[in-house]
Amino acid sequence: MRIVDIIEKKRDGHELTKEEIEFFVNGYTDGTIPDYQISALLMAIYFQGMNERERGDLTMAMVESGEQIDLSEIEGIKVDKHSTGGVGDTTTLVLGPLVASVGVPVAKMSGRGLGHTGGTIDKLESFSGFHVEISNEQFIQLVNKNKVAVIGQSGNLTPADKKIYALRDVTGTVNSIPLIASSIMSKKIAAGADCIVLDVKTGSGAFMKTLEDSRKLAETMVNIGKHTGRNTMAVISDMNQPLGFAIGNALEVKEAIDTLKGEGPEDLTELCLTLGSQMVYLGKKAESIEQARKMLEESIASGKALEKMKTFIAAQGGDAAAIDNPDCLPQAKYSIELPSKETGWISEMTADEIGQAAMLLGAGRMTKESKIDLSVGIVLKKKIGDYVEKGESILTIYSNQENVDDVKTKLYECIKLSTEKVSRPTLIYEIIS
Repeated sequence: MRIVDIIEKKRDGHELTKEEIEFFVNGYTDGTIPDYQISALLMAIYFQGMNERERGDLTMAMVESGEQIDLSEIEGIKVDKHSTGGVGDTTTLVLGPLVASVGVPVAKMSGRGLGHTGGTIDKLESFSGFHVEISNEQFIQLVNKNKVAVIGQSGNLTPADKKIYALRDVTGTVNSIPLIASSIMSKKIAAGADCIVLDVKTGSGAFMKTLEDSRKLAETMVNIGKHTGRNTMAVISDMNQPLGFAIGNALEVKEAIDTLKGEGPEDLTELCLTLGSQMVYLGKKAESIEQARKMLEESIASGKALEKMKTFIAAQGGDAAAIDNPDCLPQAKYSIELPSKETGWISEMTADEIGQAAMLLGAGRMTKESKIDLSVGIVLKKKIGDYVEKGESILTIYSNQENVDDVKTKLYECIKLSTEKVSRPTLIYEIIS
């Protein structure tokens, strides 16, 4: 078998066999096929696409290129959740304890963030002493005991995906649905999940800007799940503005605590209940989505979900007292209001630009070596469709430096007002199963 024949075959729009896909994935992973030939193949895939079977075979070839996590010792059906990324996306912090509180095991493998805020692990480290440096044995024991635990990502998970993703980034082939979908799904499958719930974002702050592209990506990933024997569902949700109010690590943790108390933002609460209902249903703890949602609502109302968060944080060395007293979380030195320059209705809040403003404060990493300031960020007071008077505060900036003029300038540029009433955006567009 020769890689040049595979390149030509896909260039001409033909279907690749399972053996051909495994050949190029394994050859690139072990270094026997050079970058320039895989670049040519990626471009052929970008233009010619892949059918459902090819996408499934590509995903499994990447899964099998490295370590696969064995969660078979964990009792029950393991359901994982993945978001395609967004600003203020605190769903994992809420869903872990919430879903675990009704008996569905949440064995979460998470990483650190490179972007406007930290990843799940960075956010959880807002709890003093919290750590994810635990053995696989401890991880399994904690999930069996408490139904929820978080561990750092294995270094040898899907090495083929890491190499291919880095190459896509510099060859103009990032925005290819077969390549995006197989990248995401390979990591979820290698992490040992039995079932997968996907939160596919759409809008200005999302990777997929249009509903049509988001739907294609969601359907592709659900079909890959089906092809690889993982029951998979996808929710397409809005990212034309940040989710919830908080953007920043400790600020998002506080918002997650509020949500588990039943006092969180309406949009974050609704999305968590929607995603969580899918997880509980796939985990076979409820006979219908409606029953699953009722179970989650009752867990929040009774305080059971909040207690589960305390158990989870304490079991991994964190200061669970901060859940009852969020002032124990990292606090910024300054809180600075951003007053509206005019009167009207908020018509636009460009999510990714607001995220960039939070990163300027130190809430995220510009490079892997950057140090995150867990205390800083932004808390919105208004969202799209809200009325605001001139001089009224739109948001609060939490900073450890007094002069934040550059951040203010950026925020004013990405928040627009209208003199006419604006309707609130749709939160959930579709559910695909």
